[in-house]
Amino acid sequence: MRTSQILLVTLAVGFASAFPGKVAAQQPQAVPTIASEIEREVTAIEKQVLDAAEAMPEEKYNFSPENLQIAGSDYKGVRSFAVQLKHIAASNYFIWTGVTGDKVPEGLESNGPATLKSKAEIIQFVKESFALGHRAAAMLTPENLVQPLKNGRTRLYLATFGVAHAYDHYGQMVEYLRMNGIVPPASRPKA
Repeated sequence: MRTSQILLVTLAVGFASAFPGKVAAQQPQAVPTIASEIEREVTAIEKQVLDAAEAMPEEKYNFSPENLQIAGSDYKGVRSFAVQLKHIAASNYFIWTGVTGDKVPEGLESNGPATLKSKAEIIQFVKESFALGHRAAAMLTPENLVQPLKNGRTRLYLATFGVAHAYDHYGQMVEYLRMNGIVPPASRPKA
């Protein structure tokens, strides 16, 4: 009996090595959880925002539609591309700390730190804010999902609103890219 078990294991390992795609396709998929579904959404919007942030040249980070001076338009005072990014990141902190219980960084305002000027600094701030979103998603359980928090909201509301809010501003960033002749990465043909 022992020899037959060793033979079966050896054959299985050999088959798996020879046909890795076939074995992987036959393995059962993990059952989705609330946390994994929210995590997938956080990851998706993070990629969209960061890809757009990378696509805009640094010299265009201060662009806003107000710069175009389009007759009859009312773009006065709208956020620049850089401020759109900083606003997404700041909002991520304001929204997702409600899920994690962390404190909002000291002195953080709606449009992010005014001291962040370079493309690299702003992108780093955005990445750090999405790291909080990933932690928030990982904390969601069926037991805590709809328990009211101090602010009267639920973790489910905050987690999903964080994603929706980021998509709203991502849409504005897409327009800013296009106004500068840049095709957003998500709209480019796939190779």
